[in-house]
Amino acid sequence: MRGPLGAVIGRYPSSDGTTEIGGIIRHNRKCRDIVFLVIFIAFWVAMIVNSSFGFNQGNPLRIKNESCKHLSKLEMVILFQILFFIPFYVFSCDFDNLFCVGWHIRLTYGLDYKGNLCGDKHAHPGLRKLELKYWLNPNQVYQSGVKDSQFKLSNARSICLWDCPIPSEDSLNWVCDYPEGDIRLSMRDWINRNYDYYEFLTPEMRNTSLQLQGPCYPVIFPSVNVYWSCQFIARASNISLRHWQQMGGVNINEDMVIDKSIHRSINSRSSVLKRYMADIGKSWPVLIVCGGMLPLFLSVIWLLMIRHFVSAMPWITVALFNILIITVTMFYYLKAGWIGNDAISPIIGEHDPYINVFGRELHHLRAVAILMTFIMVVSILTSIAIVRRILMATSVLKARAKRLFCASNCLQVAAKVIGEVQALIIFPIIPYAILAIFYMFWISAALHLFSSGQVVKNNCNTNCCAYDLVAKKVNCDGCCGYSIHYTPHIAVAIFFHLFGGYWATQFFIACSSTVIAGSVASYYWARGETS
Repeated sequence: MRGPLGAVIGRYPSSDGTTEIGGIIRHNRKCRDIVFLVIFIAFWVAMIVNSSFGFNQGNPLRIKNESCKHLSKLEMVILFQILFFIPFYVFSCDFDNLFCVGWHIRLTYGLDYKGNLCGDKHAHPGLRKLELKYWLNPNQVYQSGVKDSQFKLSNARSICLWDCPIPSEDSLNWVCDYPEGDIRLSMRDWINRNYDYYEFLTPEMRNTSLQLQGPCYPVIFPSVNVYWSCQFIARASNISLRHWQQMGGVNINEDMVIDKSIHRSINSRSSVLKRYMADIGKSWPVLIVCGGMLPLFLSVIWLLMIRHFVSAMPWITVALFNILIITVTMFYYLKAGWIGNDAISPIIGEHDPYINVFGRELHHLRAVAILMTFIMVVSILTSIAIVRRILMATSVLKARAKRLFCASNCLQVAAKVIGEVQALIIFPIIPYAILAIFYMFWISAALHLFSSGQVVKNNCNTNCCAYDLVAKKVNCDGCCGYSIHYTPHIAVAIFFHLFGGYWATQFFIACSSTVIAGSVASYYWARGETS
C-alpha cells in the first residue's frame, strides 16, 4: 500500500510499501545559513523583549474605539484582506484577556475632565455605557482652534455621555458635571435627566455656570457622533442662544473654528491609526472565520480542483481571478460613494441627512479604489493576452507555440504530484497552525504596544477655571485636561514589531515552501524524471 508521506522525507515508496534504492536523494549539502540563523534567533529574542514591554505597559482599553461602524464586519475583513493581500490567521484561547474585547467588553476611547476613560465601568464615577466624549465649554473649543493660540483641545473640559446633546426648540438645555458633593443624584438619575441638574444649583453655582465655569454648561450648538466624539456643528441654536443672553451669560463665539477644531483632532493621523488598530482588535470573530477558517477550506478545495479538473483549471483560474478583481473594485467604488448611496460615513447613528462630515478614511478608501482600478485594468488586459495565447496554442499554430503550454503542463504536473504525494493536501495545515498561534501573539502584542502609555495630567499655562463640586468653589489650578503620554522609544518599538511580523511570516512561509519543494523534488528524482 502506498505511503503518502514517503516523498516528504526524500524517498518514493513502491506500491508494495518497500523503498526503492534509487529513490533516495544522494546529494551532500552543507548548512550555509548559520549566520542567518544566529541573526534570526537574536531577532526573536528582541521580539519577545519588545512584546513584553507592550504587555507590561500597555492596556488595549486605552485604544480609542472609534470603530468603523459605517462598515460591517464582513466588509471590514474584505478591505483588510484585499489591501494587504494576506489572510489574517487569528485564533484566541482567551478573547477577553487577549484583545480586551468581547460581546460584553467594549474597546473604549477618550478621557474626561477627571482622567477617566469613557465607557470604563471601573472608573470613578462608573462610566459604563457612557462612551461618547463631549466638550462642555464651547469657548474653550473655539480658543483651541484659533491660530497661534496656546490652548489645546486636550485641555478643554470634556465629559463622557450616553448620546450627543442637542439644543432645545423652546428652552435652554444644560449639560452638568458628574453629580457629586451637594448634588445628591445617582449617575442613573443624572442620565435620565439628560445630564441636567441646573435647577438644583445654588445662586453661586448658577452665576459661575453663566460664566462658563460650571458645574453646568449650556447646549448652544448641535452635535453629532463622529467616531464616538460629539463634534459641534457650527450653527448655534437661535432660541437657546437668546435664552442664554437673556439669563446674562457671557459671550459665546460662533465660528466655523468650533467645528474645525474638533474635526482636526478626530481626523489626525494618530487618531486614524488608532482607529485602524481598534478595528482589528474589535473584529476578531470575523477575522477568525473569514481570515482563518475560510481560506483554509478554500485552499483545500482549490487543491482538489487541481487534482480532478486539471484541463479546465486555466480557464477557471482566469475567470475567477477577473471576477474577484472586478467585484472588489466595484465594492471600493460603492464604499467610496462613486456608485450608489452606500458610502462610508464617520457619523455614527441616525443624524440629519444635511450634515456631512468627511473623514480621512474616506480619502484612503478612494485612493485604494483608484489603485484597484489600475490593477483591474492591467489584470483584464493580461487575462485577454493569456486567453489569446491559450487559444493560439490549440490552433494550427500549435507546432510553433509549444512554449505556450507551460501553464497547462504545470497544472498537469501539479495534479500528478498531488495524486501521488497525498500528504501535500494535509501538510499546509501545519504552517497554518503555526501562523495562527503566531498571529494570536503578534496582534495581541501590537494592541498592547499601541496602547502603552500613562494617563497623566497636562501641564497647561492657560487661564482657565472650573467649579469644583466637592470643594464648593471655583478652582483655577486643576482645570488642565488629561492625555496619554507615550515613552520616547514607542515609535521604534511599533515599527520593529510590524517588521518582525512581516519577517516571521515570510520565514514560516519559506520553510513550508521548502518542505513542499523537497517533497516534489523527491517524487521526481525517485521516478527518474529530471527534466
